[in-house]
Amino acid sequence: MSEHHSIQLGVNVDHIATLRQARGTNYPDPCQAAEFARLAGADGVTVHLREDRRHIQDRDVFKIREEVKLPMNLEMAVTREMLAIAKSVSPHECCLVPEKRQELTTEGGLDILNQTNELAAFVAELKNEGILVSLFIDPDVAQIEASKKVGADIVELHTGTYADCCEPEQQAKELERIKVGAGFAHALGLQVNAGHGLHYQNVVPIASIPELVCLNIGHSIVARAVMSGFHEAVFAMKQMMNGARLESESDGT
Repeated sequence: MSEHHSIQLGVNVDHIATLRQARGTNYPDPCQAAEFARLAGADGVTVHLREDRRHIQDRDVFKIREEVKLPMNLEMAVTREMLAIAKSVSPHECCLVPEKRQELTTEGGLDILNQTNELAAFVAELKNEGILVSLFIDPDVAQIEASKKVGADIVELHTGTYADCCEPEQQAKELERIKVGAGFAHALGLQVNAGHGLHYQNVVPIASIPELVCLNIGHSIVARAVMSGFHEAVFAMKQMMNGARLESESDGT
């Protein structure tokens, strides 16, 4: 019998914060969501502290790092501000990602080839702090080779193109590209993760790739949680309201 190799799940809680920031409330709490993820079997928690702070806030990062007993993967842009925060937080892992202010979500992988000197120095600073460094890249052999050269410990292969494919043939080609990239990165001695756009209808072929160690998934999990928990939330609110009315009537108010 062949040995079973499990695959890890890193749950991204950014969009819990998106919901909170939409109304400027103090709920829902990404830290609480991260703890729920831990209790449900997640292997890690991912947060992306964007430069514009559109969802996750600095306080979220520090709170989750302190209170949730899961390895933290801090996604961040390659900036001095983010480097200083990473050094202060000391997460288990930092994933360096490209970031544009106008994008709705990360649109593609880092171009390692055209910024090797900058990235090598940045990676070295993080590693000197005892932080594992991951680079979010497209499943391209040249980018994977460059990631190894700049000192990355991990590559996270961008699965967004695969996830967005509408035609089965096109999606199959992209899946094969990810498989080849994963095998190549593994052979170089890199840990191989993957993520972006993965959901309940497309994750199985990706999770089946043996070289992949961890999938980082957030939006689809949060979206499903909204729907699967909606009945209970509405029911609980109605029960509280009815209870309050019954209590007021029994008091004669």
